[in-house]
Amino acid sequence: MTSPGAQTVLDRAGSGVSSGRLPRAVLTALAPLAWGTTYVVTTELLPPGHPLFAGLLRALPAGLIALAITRTLPRGAWWWKAAVLGVLNIGLFFPLLFIAAERLPGGVAATLAAAQPLVVAVLAVPVLREGLSAWRLLWGATGVAGVGLVVIGPNAAFDTVGVVAGLASAATMALGVTLTKRWGRPAEAGPTAFAGWQLTAGGLFLVPVTFLAEGAPPHIDLTAALGYLWLGLVGGLAAYVLWFRGITTLPVTSVAVLVLLSPLVAAVLGAVLLGETFGPVQLVGFGLSLAAIVAGQLPAPARPTGQP
Repeated sequence: MTSPGAQTVLDRAGSGVSSGRLPRAVLTALAPLAWGTTYVVTTELLPPGHPLFAGLLRALPAGLIALAITRTLPRGAWWWKAAVLGVLNIGLFFPLLFIAAERLPGGVAATLAAAQPLVVAVLAVPVLREGLSAWRLLWGATGVAGVGLVVIGPNAAFDTVGVVAGLASAATMALGVTLTKRWGRPAEAGPTAFAGWQLTAGGLFLVPVTFLAEGAPPHIDLTAALGYLWLGLVGGLAAYVLWFRGITTLPVTSVAVLVLLSPLVAAVLGAVLLGETFGPVQLVGFGLSLAAIVAGQLPAPARPTGQP
């Protein structure tokens, strides 16, 4: 059972608008664009030393709000499917990403996370029974190279644990994205309810992880409260409604390559708001990344007749 008045607002953002003026890919791209603000919000507004708590507040309240709005709970097998997707897309992804961010320079961590389209292209073979696409692999690698040029500085250092965590975070979310495409969305659940299930599951998974790793929550002043609200309502609820809707309605490899927008937005905001350097090398990287994003929305070229 749903609450029509409240659910319509979010579900129009997640579904109805795309049938009008804005293509679905553009709407889906708003999610990684919102996630790209996380770095600036975290460093400038939130108390330091509590990244998992920020991830928890980004997921669990947004999920509970979505459940309260839609009043729609999973049925049957969707209880465990929603739990699996929530843990992969959010519950495991956040801690692994934060471990990578703590042990590696931000640019290295962002570049490892940008490997997600490559992982999705490979996982699509056994999970979705799609052929391995050289086109997707080429542009996925181009996107990783582009992000690397944008965000990796000359003094980048590598830490084994950090590298493993960064690659694992990309693989975890890639598997979540691919399984989301494989399982689809149940007919009784709109985009808001579907996002709410996963945000709640991922948030509940993060509760013990956060308090075991970080202890008591930090003091939250007005500035921090605004930061958490942004992460929860924009980077959490609104972004994931659009993201999960995009996964279920667009080719999975086209959606996956959109994650490249997140580190690009973070780099732009860092240059504009924090005075970070941004030169010719970064512009080349931007061009490569944007080319990969655009190419990822196009169908792969048809193979010549007679070729396997």
